[in-house]
This record gives sequence, structure tokens and C-alpha cells, in this order.
Amino acid sequence: MNVVCIVAAGPIELIPSLDDFSELNPFWIGVDKGLNVLKQKGIHANAAFGDFDSITEAERKEIDEDQPNITLYPSEKDETDLQLALEWAINQKPNKIYILGATGGRLDHFMGAVQLLIRDDVLSITDTEIFLVDKNNHITAKLAGQYTLSEDSTLRYISFFPITDEVQGLTLKGFKYPLLDMHISRGSTLCISNELISSHGHFSFESGILLVVRSRD
Repeated sequence: MNVVCIVAAGPIELIPSLDDFSELNPFWIGVDKGLNVLKQKGIHANAAFGDFDSITEAERKEIDEDQPNITLYPSEKDETDLQLALEWAINQKPNKIYILGATGGRLDHFMGAVQLLIRDDVLSITDTEIFLVDKNNHITAKLAGQYTLSEDSTLRYISFFPITDEVQGLTLKGFKYPLLDMHISRGSTLCISNELISSHGHFSFESGILLVVRSRD
């Protein structure tokens, strides 16, 4: 499989059009009540994970009858349902993983999803790009290296957040506000709401971890 879409149970009004992702012919995973989101959109989940403690008994019975490939977990466990689904998806070695329905609503769920992006074992994966996506944002995390971003008129603003104590040697080229070999510390707001000024922009840094957020108004 080239693309995996994981749909969690975040506010449905923040989940982008699933039709846009269907064009990628993804492997669909429902996480807990995210399975109902897929069903409401007429999409059959290829797999599902969760303890399903957020659904009614009637919904659970319907899922049991319609979804034989569910992986059930106890409600009291060390990992979140999303973590279990993401770990499974990573092991399939797709090119891209999109996580939908993990932003908005409960902030602890959102922060937990961001924490998954910056885990050492997730960051060390070189063959799979992982994104948190909602109607207004695409979020990913990067280790030190050189990267290229393509212009996207629907995601005009690009922000960089240092996750480690310091990100060293940050250089931005092709941006409205360029940087050259800048050191930025955790908590800095220097790199919020930048924009590309050409069809492609380049960013690089020597050490640390950056959270990269592309947003629309």
C-alpha cells in the first residue's frame, strides 16, 4: 500500500473532505468512533483499532456484524488507540500516512497526536511521511536535514516550531522572510506565518527537531 488514511474521532466538522483522499486509493483505518465517520461517508474501513468505549451498544453491534477485521483493546492500556493504529500503519511501510480527526475538540487528544509525530522511533523512519491533517492545517515533524516545499495556494502560511531545546543552523530560502544559519530555541515564535514567494521553498537545519505547520486562513 502506498497511502494509509487513519480517521480518528475528532470533530467531524474539522475533518477535510474524504473524497480528496479517496482519489489516492488509500488503505482506510478507523480509530474508535472514527470508524463511524468512515461509515457515514460511505467508506468501508480496511481495518479498525480501538476499545470503542465512545460508541453506543447498538453502534458496537452494527460494527461487529459489518467489520470483522477490528482489533479490540481494553479501555485501560498504556497506548492510545491512535498510537496502536499508527504503529500498525508504519509497519506496512507506506509512502504516506495521513491522520485525520485528531485535531480540534479535546486538546489532550490533539497534543497526544503531536507527541506521536515527534517520537524518536517515528522520526527515524525515512521512507514514510506522516501528516496530521484537518480542514485548515497540515502538520508534520522533521529531523535535521534539507527539505523542499511546493507552493500550495490553499495552505498559504508555513510555520516552524522548535521542539527540541534548540534548532541550530535553520536556513529558509524562497520564503517571504528568509533566514540564514539561525539558531532558534524552544518557545520561539520567530518562524510563525511565513510564506513562499516562488513555486518552491527550501529549508534546512543542522540539529534538532522542527514541527512544520502549513495553514490556510
